[in-house]
Amino acid sequence: MKTYNNSNGIISSCADPCVLKHNGTYYLYCTSDLFSNNGIPVYKSTDLVNWKGPCGEGSNGLALHKNDVWGEKWFWAGEVIEKNGRFYMYPTAEEHLIAAVSDSPLGPFTQEVKKPMHDFREIDAGAFIDDGGKSYFYFVRFDKGNIIYAAEFNDDLISINEETVTECIRPELPWEKGPYEPHWPVIEGPYTFKHNGFYYLVYTANHFLSKEYSIGYATSKSPLGPWDKYEKPIIKRNEKVNGPGNGMFIESPDASELFLVYHVHCDLENPTPRKLAIDRVKFEENPDGGPEIIVVNGPTVEDQPMPN
Repeated sequence: MKTYNNSNGIISSCADPCVLKHNGTYYLYCTSDLFSNNGIPVYKSTDLVNWKGPCGEGSNGLALHKNDVWGEKWFWAGEVIEKNGRFYMYPTAEEHLIAAVSDSPLGPFTQEVKKPMHDFREIDAGAFIDDGGKSYFYFVRFDKGNIIYAAEFNDDLISINEETVTECIRPELPWEKGPYEPHWPVIEGPYTFKHNGFYYLVYTANHFLSKEYSIGYATSKSPLGPWDKYEKPIIKRNEKVNGPGNGMFIESPDASELFLVYHVHCDLENPTPRKLAIDRVKFEENPDGGPEIIVVNGPTVEDQPMPN
């Protein structure tokens, strides 16, 4: 049986991962200490484990380069989606969100008008296209802490209907305010999907340098909420791994399995450079009724079967 192992990091210097599957190939975009002052790298794979790159079509092999968009530094990854043959990236630059477009998942992602989406500080963007084609934008706004908001996209997928901006969730549960330094009221890394009629908003809480950086989720019957939080994290630190966070779900090559793609701290002593990890996900029946419960087998450092 072929296996993979997260212990050494499938990709080193890889945080805030976003994976897009297109025509049988996976494309991974991430925040990298190696490139964050120049842009966003992209890697590609056919099995979710063996990645090649950076292999972008932008300057210096990046998918997005600062010469093509607004901002001069602090490029942090956001989600990438495809619609009608075009690809849309929502990264952060200088703690402002931007929207860039490409005809290829490898880029180059560019802005026709080089400007941020707003003039105030925001990070960690996610995008979701509902069954009927309506699209939604999820993002983190700095508001005495990190708070997740959502809004409806306009048809261009590079701007939002400002009248629909809605607060989703903020740090309130005990696990979202863990005991380890540094302390900061943080809810970030939104990723949204739909399962069996419910919307799931996956998020990360605690400061990214804290050992307690962990992933949880909330559910709703509407893409804009109101949201009901699951009471505990679905993946958190253990005796071998610190800081699992900022993840999203992706199907295995044959679509028979679901994986959480996320990042972890470099090791038990050093948070950075953060590294990529993937682990299996399943849904379990909720004994109280309502939305099924997300269960993650992780964080793992032992050999795991390759994705099917």
